[in-house]
Amino acid sequence: MGTAIRLEHVSKRFTLHHRRPRSFQELVIGLFQGRDRAPDPQMAGAPVALRKETSEDFWALRDVSFSVEEGQTVGIIGPNGAGKSTVLKLISRIIEPTSGEIEVNGRVGALLELGAGFHPDLTGRENIYLNGSILGLSRAEIERRLDEIIAFAELERFIDMPVKHYSSGMSMRLGFSVAVHTDPEILLVDEVLAVGDESFQQKCTEEIARFQRGQCAVLFVSHDLQAVQNVCTEAIWLEEGKVQQTGNPARVIASYTEGVGRRLEARLDRRNRRRTSSSQEASFWIQDVKMMDAEGTPRWTFQSGDSVKVQILYEARERIEEPVFSMLVHRSDGLYISSTNTYNIDPLELGPIKGQGKLTVDIDHLDLHHGDYFLSIGAYFAPDPPYWSTEAHFLDKALQFRVVSDGKHGVVALPAVWKHHSDA
Repeated sequence: MGTAIRLEHVSKRFTLHHRRPRSFQELVIGLFQGRDRAPDPQMAGAPVALRKETSEDFWALRDVSFSVEEGQTVGIIGPNGAGKSTVLKLISRIIEPTSGEIEVNGRVGALLELGAGFHPDLTGRENIYLNGSILGLSRAEIERRLDEIIAFAELERFIDMPVKHYSSGMSMRLGFSVAVHTDPEILLVDEVLAVGDESFQQKCTEEIARFQRGQCAVLFVSHDLQAVQNVCTEAIWLEEGKVQQTGNPARVIASYTEGVGRRLEARLDRRNRRRTSSSQEASFWIQDVKMMDAEGTPRWTFQSGDSVKVQILYEARERIEEPVFSMLVHRSDGLYISSTNTYNIDPLELGPIKGQGKLTVDIDHLDLHHGDYFLSIGAYFAPDPPYWSTEAHFLDKALQFRVVSDGKHGVVALPAVWKHHSDA
């Protein structure tokens, strides 16, 4: 088994240009923005529009090395801006590396930005000839496969219509069909499996599986980690233009998600700390709110079904006879999910409070499905409805947390047990 793709110490640098204003509107905006900027001694007195163009180097890839063998399916994972698509464009020769060596052995089929190369004024049929020739097919080969390409794309009724009248989905289907009918020995796939409806997506997946069975080398870029684990024999974690880890897909994905989780926790913690800060001149305020796991570790990300504790710290400078505390949960799109309070939902006799104190809300099972959620915490002076009219302090959707669940859909997980009763 030979090597289909090899990258050796490959780096790619792009130059980012910061241009001067080109229109009157940009010039006016620039003049106002310029008042807040430190003056450039070399351009003192010069209008904003006449200042020098500046540029900076951006390294999309730095010293990247890996190989893909014939018949191997390798997945590349990483956050946006990690350099994943840059790798595929380098291999397909759309761009050239700044340094390093790239070896490609075999005809390449690149499923990148499907339909981007179509001429809008040409018909679908004419674009098949144009795209097919760009991908290395002769006219005779295109004619021999023409009917198959049209049928696979499911565009028989529209094939002689100019592509500019196609929907984005139609263009992508045609682009996918042309690419897979070039009989590539190396297949580059970049987030293009979500093409068309569910039946067409299934057809795309089956077509890629056919290439795998035919010992085609597949390099697969996707944010769908489950898909990478299902179809790939090896995974590469790319971040900030560098290879972080390679190897078994399950192990690499676990390391990547752990890193993502740490960064998410840090981001949510910073956000929530900012949102819960309040004036300490008030007679009452909620000082801090924490969510914790079963071990008491502060967290803002949980698995569906986890045991969760919400801790509320408050300070009352004046005596409050019968305070009411409440907690509300909303989904990130504003959908109201649930609430609890110490008055009539989950009653708690607090009595008069003054000074610092702490309340905890125990949730045995956080039965929410995957998504981002907002937590609101409120405190009120009077127990009688409408007690919210005597608000002491209300943190409205101030805290954000995330729930992760695998293979579950909807909003909440209802407790259910399946049983089978056979008549036999």
